[in-house]
Amino acid sequence: LKEWRLRQLQSHDNFQFTRGDVRDRKTVEALYQSHHFDATFNLAARAGVRASVEDPWIYYQTNTEGTLNLLECSRQYGVNKFMLASTSSIYGMTDTPFSVSNRTDTPLSPYAASKKAAEAMAYSYHYLYGIDVFIPRYFTVYGPAGRPDMSYFNFILKIDKGLPIDVFGDGGQSRDFTFVDDVADATVRGLALRGYHIYNVGNDRPVELLKMIRLLEQLMEKEVKINFHDRHPADNLITWADLSETEKLLNWKPGTPLETGLRKVLEWYRENREWLSKIKISS
Repeated sequence: LKEWRLRQLQSHDNFQFTRGDVRDRKTVEALYQSHHFDATFNLAARAGVRASVEDPWIYYQTNTEGTLNLLECSRQYGVNKFMLASTSSIYGMTDTPFSVSNRTDTPLSPYAASKKAAEAMAYSYHYLYGIDVFIPRYFTVYGPAGRPDMSYFNFILKIDKGLPIDVFGDGGQSRDFTFVDDVADATVRGLALRGYHIYNVGNDRPVELLKMIRLLEQLMEKEVKINFHDRHPADNLITWADLSETEKLLNWKPGTPLETGLRKVLEWYRENREWLSKIKISS
């Protein structure tokens, strides 16, 4: 799936790809030595709440130390614009809808904690060195060619194959599903910001997991058996973005309802079904 995404990007004349690890300071520094960058976009991360409980070290090394490597190279080589992709998981169990003014010092998982640490590190570089920093906090991003560990991707594969799906909890938990095109737009708009800014990138329409599953059944014209399991304590019961700060900063609103976005995902899935069906899936 990563190779498929890469091939789409390689069709653009100004795209250059270097395979490396954001944790490797020498690799990162070599990029800054050999190129002139106008901005750093840090979308390199280990994502996933439950997996971070199993291996917290890799999350800290990638999300926190990796961010530090990029910040330090940005400082050293005069790149004065820095974007850090963050997450709605950072809000924990605070009041909804999640506002950027909510407290974020009670993360429920090592993943959320690693992103909070990265945000704090980014602020210190803004304060000390005057680097413009903008931090979009993403809410359940979905779309064509998305992460196969995400629930919607997992559900599509299993519904298509006639396999039962696993739900952790009673299915009443809600997610603010946000289409990838809307996310990209809100991210790029941040380039115009000066100073240090955090803003939510969500859909402002949380949807219960069971309702999303029923919508997929309707769109795919198939029914699925659901196996329910205990909810993981690191999983939020609800994510819901307060977009008032985002609208004020960027004059931005999401434009893709969930059904429209899922139709686009399914169209892409059907076009690539032969090789997508071979992707290893888990619960």
